[in-house]
Amino acid sequence: MRNTSDPIKENSNVMNAQGGDKKVMKKILSVALSTAMAFSMFASVAFGDTAVSPQQQFDALKAKGIFSGYPDGSAGLEKEMTRAEFAKVVTKLLGLKEITGTLTYTDKNYKADSWFVPYAEAVTAAGIMEGVSTNSKTFDSNGKVTIAQMATILTRALDLEIPAETNNSAPEWAKGYVQAAINAGLLDAGLNFSANASRELLVGASFTIDEAQSIKVESYAVTEAGKVVEFKISDGETVKVTLDKALEANKETEVKFTYKDKAFTEKVTYVVTAAQKVVSATANNYKQVVVTFDGDVDADSAELASNYTVDGFTFKSATLSTDKKTVTLLLPAEQTFTSQKTYKLNVSNVKNSDKTKVFKDTVQVTPVDTTLPEVTEVKGLGTKAFKVVFSEPVKASTVNTTSNFRIDGKAISGYVNFTYPSVAVITTDLTVGKHTLTINGVEDYANYKLLQKEVEFEVVEDTTAPEVASAKATNLNTVEIEFDETVKSVSKAYHTSSGKTGTVTVEDNKVTVNFGNDNKLSLGENTITLEGVTDYSNNSATRTTKVTPVIDTTRPEVSAVTAEVKDNNHVITVEFSKGVEGDDVTKTANANFTLKNEKGELVTTRGFTAAGHPVNAPKFVDGTGNRRVQITTIGELPQGKYTLEIAGIRDTSAIANTMLPYTTTIDVSDIAKPTVTDAWFTQQSTGNGTLQDLDVYVTFSKDMSASGSGSAVDANKYNYRIDNGTTEGSLLPLPANTEVTQVNAQQVRISFPAKDGGYVQNGQTLNVRIANVADTKDNYIAGNVVTKAVAAKSERRIKVESAKAVSDKKIDVQFDGYLSSVSASDFKISVTNATYDLKLNNVETVDGKTLAHFEISGTQTFAAVPTDAKFTSLAAVQNVDNIQSVSPNGIKVANGLNVDVKDGVAPKLVADNNFVVTASTTPVEEEYTYTATLTFNEALNVATNSTGFLARVAGSAATVTDVKVDANDASKVVVTFKSKVAPTNASYVELYLNSTNATNKFVTDTSGNAVDPSNVSLQKQFNLIN
Repeated sequence: MRNTSDPIKENSNVMNAQGGDKKVMKKILSVALSTAMAFSMFASVAFGDTAVSPQQQFDALKAKGIFSGYPDGSAGLEKEMTRAEFAKVVTKLLGLKEITGTLTYTDKNYKADSWFVPYAEAVTAAGIMEGVSTNSKTFDSNGKVTIAQMATILTRALDLEIPAETNNSAPEWAKGYVQAAINAGLLDAGLNFSANASRELLVGASFTIDEAQSIKVESYAVTEAGKVVEFKISDGETVKVTLDKALEANKETEVKFTYKDKAFTEKVTYVVTAAQKVVSATANNYKQVVVTFDGDVDADSAELASNYTVDGFTFKSATLSTDKKTVTLLLPAEQTFTSQKTYKLNVSNVKNSDKTKVFKDTVQVTPVDTTLPEVTEVKGLGTKAFKVVFSEPVKASTVNTTSNFRIDGKAISGYVNFTYPSVAVITTDLTVGKHTLTINGVEDYANYKLLQKEVEFEVVEDTTAPEVASAKATNLNTVEIEFDETVKSVSKAYHTSSGKTGTVTVEDNKVTVNFGNDNKLSLGENTITLEGVTDYSNNSATRTTKVTPVIDTTRPEVSAVTAEVKDNNHVITVEFSKGVEGDDVTKTANANFTLKNEKGELVTTRGFTAAGHPVNAPKFVDGTGNRRVQITTIGELPQGKYTLEIAGIRDTSAIANTMLPYTTTIDVSDIAKPTVTDAWFTQQSTGNGTLQDLDVYVTFSKDMSASGSGSAVDANKYNYRIDNGTTEGSLLPLPANTEVTQVNAQQVRISFPAKDGGYVQNGQTLNVRIANVADTKDNYIAGNVVTKAVAAKSERRIKVESAKAVSDKKIDVQFDGYLSSVSASDFKISVTNATYDLKLNNVETVDGKTLAHFEISGTQTFAAVPTDAKFTSLAAVQNVDNIQSVSPNGIKVANGLNVDVKDGVAPKLVADNNFVVTASTTPVEEEYTYTATLTFNEALNVATNSTGFLARVAGSAATVTDVKVDANDASKVVVTFKSKVAPTNASYVELYLNSTNATNKFVTDTSGNAVDPSNVSLQKQFNLIN
């Protein structure tokens, strides 16, 4: 039913504009703009019928002081209006300020006491009217106003655009103004624009304008979550506007609607105090992150540290501000952010204050510390101690010494109790009264030291033991109690009965009691008793408080999944939103984790079972509160995209919550972290006296980013250090005007400005420090920070990292830099009694370095295990200029190389089908035991894993029970298996090495080379041996 006392008008002609730049008109014209539509009704007032007579219109306007009428009381509607009358009406209609004390015009009747002068000055100052001609000093108050002049004045008032083309009968000077009024729908094109406008015409127009201006929005209300706005109109009506798109909370937005043929544009703000989004994350030190929301958040969820994650880190605490809009996250003491590195912070399961929204957002944060630590508070704790609070986390090692503190200029005798991150309590005897504390030497985690600071504080005697200020239990194991002062110690804590004790941790005025699983709280109200609550004045008392645990009913979720290469394996890291149950994670062949390839097929190699589950038990990362889990493959996964499915994982809540099944895609196409593969410098004269340039060239293993937070051409990412012999120099920022440019996608040049005498002198060593640069795939440099010794180009030589025989004739050589040309004639293989020439088969680039594949020329071969082979280059006594293998920058391979050739040759069976099988002739539980012995060409390592071999007897699968190396001959493998088939001379025995041996390495030589499974596929007719 419609409320007749406050009727609601439904408005369907709605458009929601989202801000943008607007043309700002003069204040006076913003009011006059509402006359545009009103004047479009002008013709109906002047030439058509109207429901309100001109006299009634005049009377209404006279009551408002817009018209006065003539001395005889008549309206004079039939008379032509004058310029003075028009000036007054425009001033009154538009609410212009009447101006006195100014006489712009020189008419004889234009005097300070003339009734029309304040109005003439008002419209003149507003730029709406002027003299009878341009720059004229004559106002002509009794002059008539033509319709063309009226159109001109209205066009100026409305600030209408003057069109370039006109089509009207107005005088030439007025054609543009009149056409603007016609185009805007204010005038009819057929009017006689040279005719004078009558007072009746002015009354009609003024009445319509006034009526239109009188209707305005008095207030509005936003409902239905920003989807509906109800406008209260000045005439008592309410207009309900339904928007196409809900208003954005706490943002001013224009809403347009039409009421009584008048277009309204109103600025509306949907005021919401509950947070709707995460605004930002900032870190002005290397231990804390401040997360800012656009409104209030729920304290319970916002202060749960596990609701915030950064890859590689865990937060010790989350503290909500008093205005409930910001949360300060604190890292544990052993973890520190890297300066200027951009991290991704995941915010999950945080609720806003009215719990209508649960946040699941990712924001970036780049820690930068540019401020010195300061003292924010010094407080006396009675007469035996005082407390110092610092502005940011500080290093305990610089606080835990009384030599950094002096009272009234004197050294302190006592000890320091530091509570991470920023509170120190210093015990010492103090007298009642005012004291001055002097502090220095305290250092933050950016290595900035506190400037010597003097702080006055007052000591009063304390005779009261600490009182409980608040208490809460967020689970059944832990109670957090806050006191009204700093607590020194608590002797015992228990709940319900004295036997249900807990472990107490004291941090300043906060006491945490952990009751563990054996003494859990009940689901209802619990009475907590703390005995011996003692402050630093040794006031002690027993305190009790009551708490009702808040049970966690939130399911654990996966916050992030990443993959990286580590030690030639892929490590998949799964980050959960909260701590999860160990039994659900750390078990072999864990069915809660399944890996599939891009085709949706189960991954059954590289450390995954036939069901796609990890062979190695997933492990928790220490210090992450069972939130971060790592799965390590056996060998690197082939490049491509994989699907990881996770299910059945429970959290550690008293009433365990089980996660919903989760699936994500892992892309291992390019996740390797870039490394620094080479660095060298040139220093040479500029030709201008003793000035010398220094250019440092740094080569990376991958194509590097040239923009963004990981840009390798950002000079702020580099520092340098010059050592004198064994004396290490100071780490310095690059000098002003240093330029960092890309030579190519993998190399940058750091060009130092010219310096008198140069930078590096004889006997000195140049080092460059590189921090937080990333490749084009946003993989940051391994270790985030790298310090590299930089050799002069004239001294730099490319060397060999490894040389490995991969067959009896082939050798793979990994150089420590990139070579654009490799010449086999530079190198040889040297054995005890011979030297072999080499030929180059091909080269490839691995992590920015050259891997060359050589082959021994002629018929010579390596021994089965090449223990005495050396990879050599041109003799050291010969000129390095004779070396032909060189980098693109002209750096040659070193002469005099003599590198051991490692064994990279897979072991083989001595002869195909060469294995001996024996069997028991008496079954045990209907099974016969078979033993097969295989002989290889070198000593072996064998994993005691029964899945390494597959066996069959007479075509039926047998059960492998044991695999081991022969105790007397390490080149022999003994495989034991059982079968229900009795051994006979006709029995046919088959033995196969598991096809996954290449990655799972069930059988290898002592150098770790896996036996090729295709080499161990054996079938033999069994000969019974008694």
